[in-house]
Amino acid sequence: MPDSLTSTLTSYYDTVPYDSHPFPQSAMEHLEALAFLFGLDAPAPATARVLELGCAAGGNLIPFAARHPEARAVGVDLSTVQVSQGVAAIAHAGLSNVELKAFNIADIDASFGQFDYIVCHGVYSWVPGPVQDAILRICSENLAPNGVAYVSYNVYPGWKAREIVRDAMILRGGPRDTPDEKLAYARGMLEFLEQSARPDSVLKKTLEETMPIVRGSSGYYLLHEFLEPCNEPCYFKEFAARADARGLAYLCDAEPSTMFVQNYGEKVRDPLLRECGGSQIMMEQYLDFLVNRTFRQTLLVKQERARDIRYRLDPARIRALEFAGMFATEDGGALTLDAREQPCNAMRNLKVTLRLPAHKAVAQLLEASYPASASAEALIETATRLTGDPRDAVERIVLAMLEELVILGALRIRRTPVPAATEVASLPQALASVRGAPGLALTAGANAHACNQWHESVGLTLLERSLLPLLDGAHSYEALAEHLAAEVRADRLRFIKDEQPLTDPEALKDFAQQQVALALKDLRRKGLLTA
Repeated sequence: MPDSLTSTLTSYYDTVPYDSHPFPQSAMEHLEALAFLFGLDAPAPATARVLELGCAAGGNLIPFAARHPEARAVGVDLSTVQVSQGVAAIAHAGLSNVELKAFNIADIDASFGQFDYIVCHGVYSWVPGPVQDAILRICSENLAPNGVAYVSYNVYPGWKAREIVRDAMILRGGPRDTPDEKLAYARGMLEFLEQSARPDSVLKKTLEETMPIVRGSSGYYLLHEFLEPCNEPCYFKEFAARADARGLAYLCDAEPSTMFVQNYGEKVRDPLLRECGGSQIMMEQYLDFLVNRTFRQTLLVKQERARDIRYRLDPARIRALEFAGMFATEDGGALTLDAREQPCNAMRNLKVTLRLPAHKAVAQLLEASYPASASAEALIETATRLTGDPRDAVERIVLAMLEELVILGALRIRRTPVPAATEVASLPQALASVRGAPGLALTAGANAHACNQWHESVGLTLLERSLLPLLDGAHSYEALAEHLAAEVRADRLRFIKDEQPLTDPEALKDFAQQQVALALKDLRRKGLLTA
């Protein structure tokens, strides 16, 4: 990368740091499970060596290191400002198994060593061609023989239309001096075009599709996505060819439900199956055109492993996974273990109709356990016990159901159990990394988030932030309620009932106990309490 462009990009990220938080689709536990689903065994995350390219302040890497003290994690980023923030966060957390470096990706060589997982989220499209090539080189040369690399990037055809918006924003906002000025002038350009574009024009349709994104996104996202010096989308087929030239093979997408052609209906499925001749890469490219895709999250492996990849799911591998999911009946009632059809809302706003008693028994256990995972064996045993049907028959039904829900995208999967609490203990305990997070203090601002056991960022209420530091497995409900009451008496929290602040000691005590129970229930459901 030319020194001038390196300096420009560094300045951009130093001035406008990218929001650094966990990306659940890039979690090593998720990558391991996807590799296994499609026929490959990947290293156990608990002891893995992980490299993140473009780590920002470590928001995606530090929680992984906290979950797995025996793993080793290294992150590199061009921005010294963001790396310094991450180094401070690591020191605060007392972690010794993660390191962040201010480093040019293009300078990484064999001396960095080999890694079981390499993650590069939100970088590839936003750097010039030579750095893109360096990313793929690293994913090849620094990846362990059985490792998995994850790269996300913008793609055509969806970005063809967005480039019109980007070009318009740069035309007016690009020459301005400060990021705030750039963004203000760029927004003004779009408002002018939105008001002035002909109703039947391509520009009008493009703005109708893009303006909701512009209006609903944060300033830092718009600056980096639409006003940054580099943004070079490509077609998926081109990316796969570049990876192939570096000795890498396409494994799958980080959202596997997008890969299964049956999810697009019979009118799409049969013609594409005939057209693509068994090539998953061609299938993916056709689907990108079909849905006007704008963004991809691709998993890559060494080319030598390509012969072992299987896109037809293996029941034996389905049986070896851990599953988690949520199922709420559309009418709000309970699931009934009979043959009556019951439409349910599942994860990702998917609609699922449960018909057989065994289906409903599985859904009951998953819903009750969430966010903890359950093994296929546990689901089979529970369905057999609740329905009273022969185990062999139930086993076939349950495994077929799990495969169908995985294809649909209505379940989360892991190779090992997720140790989230299935109920609130009498002495509740939260993740240690969350209890000590610096942003929990009530004086730290109105908003706070934490990374849960599914590598998700979840929002926290003031009440939850007050309780979390005490959830160390040594404080009872009574002690937690007294802590909340003390916070109210110190005027750091306020309890309002019937539009009036609670001050009466007995009423305050009772109300605090109720709030503890509600907060702990919510913290469990958010995946922050441990088993």
